[in-house]
Amino acid sequence: MAATVRLGDGLDVSALGFGGMALTPVYGEVDPADALRTLHHAVDSGVSFIDTADIYGGGSNEELIARLLKERRDEVQLATKFGLVGSPADGYTDIRGDAGYIRQAVDRSLQRLGTEVIDLYYMHRRDLRVPIVETVEAMAELVQQGKVKHLGLSEVTAQELEDASAVHPIAAVQSEWSIWSRDVERNVVPAAAALGVGFVPYSPLGRGFLTGTVDAANLGEKDFRRRIPRFAPDAASANQAVVATVQSVAGELEATPAQVALAWLLAQGRRLGLAVVPIPGTRKTHRIDENLGALSLELTPAQLDALAQASDAVVGSRSAGPNWVSEGRE
Repeated sequence: MAATVRLGDGLDVSALGFGGMALTPVYGEVDPADALRTLHHAVDSGVSFIDTADIYGGGSNEELIARLLKERRDEVQLATKFGLVGSPADGYTDIRGDAGYIRQAVDRSLQRLGTEVIDLYYMHRRDLRVPIVETVEAMAELVQQGKVKHLGLSEVTAQELEDASAVHPIAAVQSEWSIWSRDVERNVVPAAAALGVGFVPYSPLGRGFLTGTVDAANLGEKDFRRRIPRFAPDAASANQAVVATVQSVAGELEATPAQVALAWLLAQGRRLGLAVVPIPGTRKTHRIDENLGALSLELTPAQLDALAQASDAVVGSRSAGPNWVSEGRE
């Protein structure tokens, strides 16, 4: 895959990215050697936009990606994030967006990643105690210092994005967006389109649920999804309806549900007028190949309508803490 997409602020990335969180024990145990092979396969296949965060695995995800970067830094567009305190598995305890914390966080990430510069540095979540402009001013200093090339924001509201963009160009907004998580389309997506900011949807496959391969009733004890309301037994049962629609469309196209879910996001980006680069994560190399098939998949208007109608019937919040995502603050 040679295709690239330009996000905001002139940042060119692969048309599909890779979400590194899946390579930490948030959905079960991970073998580091297998994880590294998966990363190398992604880059071999043209998926060069690699996304991580300092919180994933308590920093171990950045250290894993450092092993890839040691051999292939020039082939990778590297994104990482700061701000969350705690862990996905055990729960987050705080959000930090103050300047002092940001300066410490970036240096820790650079050290773990074994690189001199981060291509895209995100505020992972909004610290409501600190004005967004102050957080972005501190992030902009990192660009001036040469530690960071581009700035990103995760799970911000439209107003927060507008305020931040007045301080420094924002290359991308990263928020959950998929067939079953469409709240960002109300305000955040239109704001990003108007400002020329790219959109990087995380969990574009609904944390695996949209593929039809997740048994919500039998998630492992340490599985992060146990904390999310829409994975609760009653909600998950009701949400099988949206999976059935995705599977039906996949059957019509001789495609897979994952390919349909990703192709839907890409179509939404075209329809709504902004650059969209999903970052599905996986532990398996063949899933990378499967996901890349979405780039050439075309959904008909009737299929797009069917998927939109199914998304309207989704039950349960996408987050255990709605105020920690844009949905709860708009």
